[in-house]
Amino acid sequence: MNYVLFDDPTFRAQLLPLTFIRPVCEIRVGIDTITEKWEHYLATKVSFATQPYLQAKYPLVDSQDNLFINGSLCPDWALVEVLAQLPPNTALVQDTTLLGYRGQELPTDIAHLNTLYYHNSVRLIKHITDVFLMNGDQIKADFERLTKGRTSCSITDRFTAIYNESQVFVEEGVNIKAATLNAEKGPIYIGKDVVIMEGAKIQGPFAILEGSVINLDGKMRPNTTIGPGCKVGGEVSNSVIFGNSNKGHEGFMGNSVIAEWCNWGADTNNSNLKNDYSNVDLWSYVTNRFENAGLQFVGLIMGDHSKCGINTMFNTGTVVGINCNIFGADFQPKHIPSFSWGGSSGFKTYHLRKANQVARAVMERRGRDFDEIEENILKAVFEQTQLPKNVLSNE
Repeated sequence: MNYVLFDDPTFRAQLLPLTFIRPVCEIRVGIDTITEKWEHYLATKVSFATQPYLQAKYPLVDSQDNLFINGSLCPDWALVEVLAQLPPNTALVQDTTLLGYRGQELPTDIAHLNTLYYHNSVRLIKHITDVFLMNGDQIKADFERLTKGRTSCSITDRFTAIYNESQVFVEEGVNIKAATLNAEKGPIYIGKDVVIMEGAKIQGPFAILEGSVINLDGKMRPNTTIGPGCKVGGEVSNSVIFGNSNKGHEGFMGNSVIAEWCNWGADTNNSNLKNDYSNVDLWSYVTNRFENAGLQFVGLIMGDHSKCGINTMFNTGTVVGINCNIFGADFQPKHIPSFSWGGSSGFKTYHLRKANQVARAVMERRGRDFDEIEENILKAVFEQTQLPKNVLSNE
């Protein structure tokens, strides 16, 4: 059978700006991306049914017998078994959500399909806040799956303190010096060639992936994931950094999601709780206005290739698009559209040519090519996201 992860159009819109330059299933939550989870459970590669401008990078492999799986769906064995037994030309549905469909083409309307209803609980990443809200549980689930039947590498540094060592797993090539690893409340996963510098303190559930670095005295609080190729310092709590992004200095990051190729200047902070303890309003790309998130704790959502200067202050529930360059004193607006250049005193358009130059330089530093495919993706997002600047507001 041919497996295809598809973008649910409703969920994709609700997950912007994180889904501007990737399919929904490429979101990292827990240790792995959703794609990586499915490929592990299915023991095969998958392809993607996503936006046309993304298909060159994330191709669709088609066949006569496809199993289309909702890309927002985090797998478990019970769900995998039901999907594997799905008859041809049949949909698996929960409430009004299409979980999976077996057939030659992905249906646009499920009203007239042969339908089976799935009554077990499922884990769907439907909103941008779901990424950090579900991260702790997904770390635990991924940890159990990835470490089952395997033996952790030893931590030989005599100045590193480890609590609940059976829940700490270390891959090859890790370098740890004088750190504290506390897995009493959840597992700690340390990926290949990770460096954890002196004085770092880590509380599980926590994951850090291949080639990343925790700088001196870094404080990593529970339910946090640091993706591959990152440099992180200061205090990070209940946050997800997808990968190849830096927060190398002091400053607080909490209840936040940071996409790829981002950079935080020194002493940048985000608020994650309002002074009056009321629920946080978040910018919605669906309604183009602020909507009540129904949560007290929400920090910063930052899209790919966005960066901020030293001492930047982000208010509670700030949403930053892709390719933004942010600097200046005072709190920044709570919504900063993609391709914005400036700060609280005003913004102008971050021109595509300059944005591409920076993206190319940043990616080449990590040994990655900024090729024509990447350039076309950013061009497509630039063309669809040029919004009137009156949406910039601190209200």
